[in-house]
Amino acid sequence: MTSSTRKNASGHTGNGAAALLVDEVVGVDGGIGATARAARADAYDRWLRGLLPQRPGVALIAVGGLGRRQCAPHGDLDLVLLHAGVPGVDELAASVWYPVWDAGLRLDHSVRTVAEALSIAQDDVKVALGLLDARLVAGDAALADTLVRTAADHWRRTAVRQLPALREITAARWAAHGELAFLLEGDLKEAAGGLRDVGILRAIATAGITDALRPAVRAAHLRLLDTRDALHRQAGRRVDRLVAQERDGVAALLGLRQSPAGGSDTPGPLPPHAPGPLPPGAPRPLSPHAPGPLPPGASGGASRAGAAESIGDGDALLRRIAGDARTVSHALDDAFRAADRLRSGRRRGGDGRPLRRPVARDVVEHDGELVLARTAIGARPDPSLSLRVAAAAAVTRLPIARATCEWLAAYCPPLPAPWPAEARAALITLLGAGPGLVPAWETCDRYGLIEGWLPEWTRLRSLPQHNPVHRFTLDRHLVQTAYEASRHTREVDRPDLLLLGALLHDVGKGLPGDHSTVGVPLAEAVAARIGLPAPEVALIGTLVRLHLLLPDVATRRDLADPVTIAGVAERVGDPTTLDLLHALVRADAAATGPAAWSDWKGRLVAELVTRVRTALDTGALPAPPAPDPALLAGPLPVVHLTADRVAVAAADRRGLLATVAGCLALHRLEVLSADASTVDGRALVECRVQPRYGLAPDPIALGADLRRAVNGDVSVTQRLRGRALAARSDPAAPRVVWHREAATGAVLLELRAADAVGLLYRVTCALDEAGAQVRAARISTLGGDVVDAFYLVGGWPDDATRARLAAAVLAAV
Repeated sequence: MTSSTRKNASGHTGNGAAALLVDEVVGVDGGIGATARAARADAYDRWLRGLLPQRPGVALIAVGGLGRRQCAPHGDLDLVLLHAGVPGVDELAASVWYPVWDAGLRLDHSVRTVAEALSIAQDDVKVALGLLDARLVAGDAALADTLVRTAADHWRRTAVRQLPALREITAARWAAHGELAFLLEGDLKEAAGGLRDVGILRAIATAGITDALRPAVRAAHLRLLDTRDALHRQAGRRVDRLVAQERDGVAALLGLRQSPAGGSDTPGPLPPHAPGPLPPGAPRPLSPHAPGPLPPGASGGASRAGAAESIGDGDALLRRIAGDARTVSHALDDAFRAADRLRSGRRRGGDGRPLRRPVARDVVEHDGELVLARTAIGARPDPSLSLRVAAAAAVTRLPIARATCEWLAAYCPPLPAPWPAEARAALITLLGAGPGLVPAWETCDRYGLIEGWLPEWTRLRSLPQHNPVHRFTLDRHLVQTAYEASRHTREVDRPDLLLLGALLHDVGKGLPGDHSTVGVPLAEAVAARIGLPAPEVALIGTLVRLHLLLPDVATRRDLADPVTIAGVAERVGDPTTLDLLHALVRADAAATGPAAWSDWKGRLVAELVTRVRTALDTGALPAPPAPDPALLAGPLPVVHLTADRVAVAAADRRGLLATVAGCLALHRLEVLSADASTVDGRALVECRVQPRYGLAPDPIALGADLRRAVNGDVSVTQRLRGRALAARSDPAAPRVVWHREAATGAVLLELRAADAVGLLYRVTCALDEAGAQVRAARISTLGGDVVDAFYLVGGWPDDATRARLAAAVLAAV
């Protein structure tokens, strides 16, 4: 079809004007819910019928949202003018399309005969799916019925052959838009688990391949439609991406409001086997007590300002969307597998029956899925059975049959406390299974099995993480960390504790306080419940408490300072814990996202681990590294440049570090760490750097500017100040924190502020002008914020001096 828009009669294309015109001409309101969507479809039908003259051999067909009677408040129209070769059809089409454009509506339109429409559908699977939604709006009913019936029959005959192409297209869409369940600003339609995927499920169900539209999927679909209705209403225009600034307003329109205590007054989802309209073991629905769609009258007449009067719970909305998207994604995975089995045929034995292959105790493979062995189904099932099935699925990378998941959810008894050894071993096998872990865990979570093992999972499920470096919700991040930790199990003495610590390291998130501290008793309670002895329970608590220690120290402290190494060694205690923390840090970073780790950060953490291990093994602190000999010879200034290192030697003078930092900022280099020292009258500055925008500067120009700057060239200084001041931002509430006895012969000033170009230059200039001597600086960037640590030579300053230095730093931010 051809997508197009035109100006309305007044010559405007603005969203607000178009919306008003649509309301006046078509009579469409902005209500939320199934009733409102059906009312919009009726209004469009009535209006469009008046546009098409009654002629035999011509029919106006709706596809898309109007064909399904699921019209969003600001959705577009998908129309096909179907004809039987009658003359003058182009003029007839124009008489329909132009009023639609003049009403300010977006229109996807085409003019086809039945044969043309079916021919295109045969070559284009997306068109074939679109015709499954075809519905007569006006005109020749027999002609329309011919297209609808023939298109549906053709799809049923060819669906199995066409689904591989559809799956390829769908995978490309997922790669472009991501997974709706894990996105803070996801596209409700195009992302994986969104409305587009429900359309594929509907097509697979129409083909009779499997019952893809089960009750939980239908419920998730309705909630996603309601969310899109509310988003259109809140934004006042057609938009499918739920951006952050609209989130609370959309939540309020859906009845998801914050309680007076600051939490959500919307209950979480019930377990799948709880009383309700769904059968036991069906995938997780939303609680029936959660607010449903507003009636069209209540939502259609209210204004956006009225919605803003009540504060919506954006996090509750994100959690609801995540649960619904996971339901849709899981159902689509099942449906695609059913199609694959139908296409490839079942493997059968000599007696003609499908083959059953044992894969673990009480678990067999049947037709490409895992099912229970007949001997496992009894009056008193083993409490560890669900864990053992999940472990087998993860190890073999085979899906668990839906009927098996439903049976386990309904009949598998709860685990005793402490767990039997068999259940504990199955959990460790599951966590260490590698790539098979995530799909097996997701399947079990869809059917409520995880809560039977870990009751804490209810609070963690789909909890959004608003730090931009995180790519997953909290529960998926924990499982992903366990998967990443399985890559490092050969590097530690206790791989079982590494995997369990990875699963529990962020269990304190979502509660008041520092999650590394709050999570310790929670993780220890889980470890005790699954049957670990007291020393191992304590070690799990230590991993949770210290899981951020190594990256924080490595990026914010001077690793050459013996005080730094001694402090980490004292907190870690022994090499076994150190190795576990090192593996956990790398797994956590890999699960967080690409912005959480870099080669530079990896080298710093590895260097810290090596130095701390030496201290733990020998009791002796490693000696500080010797200065680069190349900086101690030759005429001044000396400048050495590599891809990630800048080293300068110049005549000793105050402010040299600030000058070097400013010159690097001028050439768009971010400073990751900086060290300043004086040897035999030479001032040495060594910086680790990376390009701010990914493109390395010209080394010749950089070297020339550094030489002129350290020699006091005024023109370079003016360029530095002009560029740095021009790049200054207006961050909110920067903060200075002092650390006593954190360094040898120095005190530590820590600046927490928004990141900005030239920030290190401005702060070091301010400290120099205030009379402080900076020995080293460590820069840690966390999304849009930085935590910069400055080592100031000397003892602990008095209150007045600290206040004066802090004021100078804050004034420079």
